[in-house]
Amino acid sequence: MIKISFFDNQIQEFISGITPLAIWKKHLSTHFKKPVAALFNDQPIELDFHLKENGNLEILTESDPKSLEVLNHSTAHLMAQAVARLYPGALFTVGPAIKEGFYYDIDFQNHTISEKGFLAIEKVMHQISLENHPITREEVSFEQAQKLFACNPYKKVLLEKFRNQTISIYRQGEFFDLCRGGHVTKTSLIKHFKLLKISGAYFQGDAKNKTLTRIYGTSFFKKQALADHLQLLEERKERDHKKLNKELDLFMFHKEVGLGLPFWLPKGATVRRIVERYIVDKELSYDYHHVYTPIMANTELYRISGHLDHYDSNMFPIMTLENGEKLVLRPMNCPHHMMIYKKTPHSYKELPLRIAELGMMHRFEKSGAVSGLQRVREMTLNDAHIFACPDQIKEEMKKIINLILEVYRDFNIKNYELRLSYRDPNDTEKYFNDDQMWHHAEKILKETIQELSLPFKEAIGEAAFYGPKLDVQVFTALGNEETLSTVQLDFLLPQKFDLTFIGEDNKHHRPVVIHRAVVSTMERFLAHLVEETKGVFPLWLAPVQVLLIPVSAPLHLEFSQKIKEMLQLQNFRVEINSKDTTLGYKIREAQKLKIPYQVVIGDNEMINNLITFRKYGSHQQTTIKVDEFVSLLKDQVLQKK
Repeated sequence: MIKISFFDNQIQEFISGITPLAIWKKHLSTHFKKPVAALFNDQPIELDFHLKENGNLEILTESDPKSLEVLNHSTAHLMAQAVARLYPGALFTVGPAIKEGFYYDIDFQNHTISEKGFLAIEKVMHQISLENHPITREEVSFEQAQKLFACNPYKKVLLEKFRNQTISIYRQGEFFDLCRGGHVTKTSLIKHFKLLKISGAYFQGDAKNKTLTRIYGTSFFKKQALADHLQLLEERKERDHKKLNKELDLFMFHKEVGLGLPFWLPKGATVRRIVERYIVDKELSYDYHHVYTPIMANTELYRISGHLDHYDSNMFPIMTLENGEKLVLRPMNCPHHMMIYKKTPHSYKELPLRIAELGMMHRFEKSGAVSGLQRVREMTLNDAHIFACPDQIKEEMKKIINLILEVYRDFNIKNYELRLSYRDPNDTEKYFNDDQMWHHAEKILKETIQELSLPFKEAIGEAAFYGPKLDVQVFTALGNEETLSTVQLDFLLPQKFDLTFIGEDNKHHRPVVIHRAVVSTMERFLAHLVEETKGVFPLWLAPVQVLLIPVSAPLHLEFSQKIKEMLQLQNFRVEINSKDTTLGYKIREAQKLKIPYQVVIGDNEMINNLITFRKYGSHQQTTIKVDEFVSLLKDQVLQKK
């Protein structure tokens, strides 16, 4: 007998081998209509899966968001079956469900495929759906699985991970695949889907392996839900910072310079400079000390810190000099800040010591991962390290969180959640092996958040190699989840660098290091700002705040120049469009550039010392005195609008 807990925490005993469908029919049919799958101990399973151990069962219906993961996983198999019919020699690797959809990595061998081929694949997918094949699970031995996939070298590699385990195979019609599950029960449940895009992907993410074709798609239970999602995807495309940059001209890349190495063009550099000045001033008000440190270091520094052992795959190749010295571009700033702390002895009276830097770093992102400003190989991080006495940790953590929330208010960041990231205790390769240190650090971090009465989630296996962390996960207008701020508790680096302070007892003690970044890298933060605002920056952030448009350059340019100089003396960013084009064209161009205020200067304005302006996105014109306009701008900037 096995014990199963389900709806309202009921616990009942069942014969081993019972299925979720049988439990639903007897106990849950009045609570859950039209089940499509189930979760057992939080893992998706089929309704006809045979339960053989104690656990918690959750029935999934079409209306449950969790059921979409199961549906998309099954749609990946449906697509693979369609591809197999159209391209008999295609070799399949992995096809998981992902957020908002699925993908499958396929080796088409001698065939090439583009998005133009999607209609043909979708047509066959609909045909297979109508064929209504049952989707069934089989458990086979390693040897049996090897025979089934004898012609697929990719599956044979994947099978090696399960040499000593029972292996599950899923079948639907003539198609079968290596898979853990779960799935819907039949292909006829898969009706409303769309293939979205194609990209390249290395097998197992290794650049040494062959480039495969990755086909992305999405699937829903309802036709309208699919239509709504496709409309949302179109809206997101309009917000993509890479697309908006074609109009805004904030940054650029050039293949002759290198992949993932951004140029900050004048307007983008202006926004970056505003953000940098803002964050430095904010940190200075919190008693941080700003520094500059080298962008490279001797490899010995990273051997001490542990980066060479735990982070070397993300570092650029080592440069060996003629004298034998080995240098490497830094992937992180923390070892440099450790050296600043070590420069002089410290007393407990000096702590906490807060060292901050807008630190340039270099990370070897794989070419397939590089994307716009969000994933680059050279970046500047809003970084800081706090050296504190152990009894100061909680208070310092609270100050950091307050700083983060202040910054979020100023940048109008509202949609986020706190995530406590812990180590995976079973992963001794990724994480420093000291159970006592980890338990202590994770306990302090959790207690601090609880004392602030802030909601949070927990994530196993997301910690840094040297300690647990608090991540602020921001949900973007594009539907993505990204880590914007992070706070990491570190008991390890103080040991590795032998950092000490003199305590009240006149003895040496070990400080704790708190790593923190508030707005991530300048690159990622600009991408975030562009996509959240759709390129319509608030006045205080806009690279050009006011565009002056003289109706007639010969008549009104001189007065426009005087207005420009006056506004610049008030620290506003102003340009004049004196091109020999029509007034309407100049206004349309200003709208395209999303400039907050477009000011038209004509006879009336020049004679009466007035300003006639139109705000971005509005057709309404307003005429006011020049000093009133200045007051309006100042008030908006002060309020961060």
